[in-house]
Parts: sequence; structure tokens; C-alpha cells
Amino acid sequence: MTRHQKIYWAGFCVVMALLIIAPLVLPEFWRRFLTEILIWGLLAMSSDILIGYTGMVSFGHSAFFGLGMYGAAAALLIVSPPNLWLAIIFGLAGAGTVALFVAYFSTRLRDIYFAITTLIFSQIFYVIIFTWTAMTGGENGLTFRRPALSFFGLFSTPFDTATLHWFVLAVVAASYLILRRIMQSPFGMVLQSIRENEPRTRAIGYPVERYKIVAVMLSGLFAGLAGVLYAIQNRFAAPDFVYFLVSGETVIFNVMGGIGTLLGPIVGAGFFLLLRELLGRLFGEQFPYLIPLGFIFIAMIIFLPQGLLGFARRWLNR
Repeated sequence: MTRHQKIYWAGFCVVMALLIIAPLVLPEFWRRFLTEILIWGLLAMSSDILIGYTGMVSFGHSAFFGLGMYGAAAALLIVSPPNLWLAIIFGLAGAGTVALFVAYFSTRLRDIYFAITTLIFSQIFYVIIFTWTAMTGGENGLTFRRPALSFFGLFSTPFDTATLHWFVLAVVAASYLILRRIMQSPFGMVLQSIRENEPRTRAIGYPVERYKIVAVMLSGLFAGLAGVLYAIQNRFAAPDFVYFLVSGETVIFNVMGGIGTLLGPIVGAGFFLLLRELLGRLFGEQFPYLIPLGFIFIAMIIFLPQGLLGFARRWLNR
């Protein structure tokens, strides 16, 4: 193990230890806020598979996120008593099905055409959910009871804020380690080759379209998992989370934190959400926080093009 790897894993263990301890020392609001950062970070990390590693900017992640929420809501409303693992399966099935449908058509296109196609698909699903009131609740969404945390009948415990935080942390950490291993595998190397030079990757014999479809499906599954966690935390699913603005914020998280790093999008999500919360507390809820956030975002693009994590890496290397 090299010196950089030792530093990396030591830092990873320290951060994990702090996140595990956090619910024991933080007030109720900040526990929920930290859990929400992890969930949005997972959504941003899922989009980094496309943006950072495959070179495909997607504005359709709100559809995967929202369908994960509604899939979990369907399971929790249909099955009694509510089952956590069934909600996760339903959410992943919904997000994965939509991801396969979107991938089949959109991966035939490149660059801005791919981005616009994913945006159109997300808006189609938004309109369907918003107008299909009998099934989705329409504008009011769906509310449900939070399931208990159980492991195959061995034990069952209700979710309080601390238990939910630890569960979300475990899911996000496992997702990061899985995606990190995938991106370092030959499959991940091919995705990075597509990002750098798609025609050459195709010329040497790789079925580029198949790799893109798998990348979109993988990204959609983890986005759907983030939607399931968000639904469980807040006990509702609403069409607002399928709207394209969620996809736009996800792209901002990636750019702020550092694309192509997996960890960077989580850092970007935390920075964005914390800054928005602090601006709201300083100037009031009616303050147009997007204006100063916009200026900060522009400044970061100009002076920190590699994002916060890229800047931290350069500083540590020096």
C-alpha cells in the first residue's frame, strides 16, 4: 500500500468515525440534516457515474430518484405491516425499469442531445405522476408509515433519528465502496475510455452502446436507492422530486465537489445544502438564496474548476 493510499484510508476511517458519533452529540435538527446530506450525496454520487466517468451529462436523475420514492411508497402502502426490504426492492425495481427505458433511447445520442433527451424523459414522468392522481396522489403526493428496521425476523426496532442516520450511513458507505471498486475495474476503465475518446473506444472493438446502457442503469439504480432512503426519512413521496430542478441541483453538487471522484459529489451536496441553510438562517426564509449561491457557483467554476475535493487534493499534494 502506497503512502497516498494509507493517507486516504486513514482519512476515510476518521470521517466514518465522526459520522457514526455525530447523532450522539448533535441536536435533533442537525441529525436529520446530516442524514439528508448523505442521501443527496448518494444521488449526486450516482450521477457522477455518468458525468465524471462516462462523460455523459444527465438531466434525468430526478426521474430515477422520484421513481425510487414512489416505488418505496407503493410497497409501504400495499403491504401490511410496512416492510423495509420490500420497499427497497420496489424502489430499485421502479428506478431500474425507468433507467433501462431511458437508456435504450438516450444512449444512441451524444453530448447535448443526450442531456436534452434525459431531460425530456424526466419531464414526461413528472407529468404522468402529477396527473395520475388515483395512483400517485397527484400534487399532494403519498404519505405512509415508516417501516421498522428488521433483519429477516431476527430482531426489529423502530427508526428514530439516530438509527435512521446509521442505516443511511451504512448504505451510502457500502454504495461508495461498491462504486469505487466498479470504477477501478476493467468495466470502469472502458467507461473512462468512452469519456476520453468514444470513436477510438468503438474502433478497438468495445460495444460502446452496451456499456453506456449499463452505466445509465447502474446510475439509475443508485439514484433510486437514494429516493428510497429519502422517502423513508420523510415518510412521503411527491411529484416535486421528479421535476428537472432536482437533476439540475445534482449536476451542481457534482461540479462543486469535483466530478469523477465519487466522494466529491457528496462533499458538494453537503456544501450546497449547508450554505443554503445558513443563508436562510441569517437573512430569513424569504431571502432569495439562489442569487448568492449562483455567484459562489460561478466563482468556483472559474477559480476551482476541479471542485472542492480537487482543490483539497492539490493542497495536500503540495
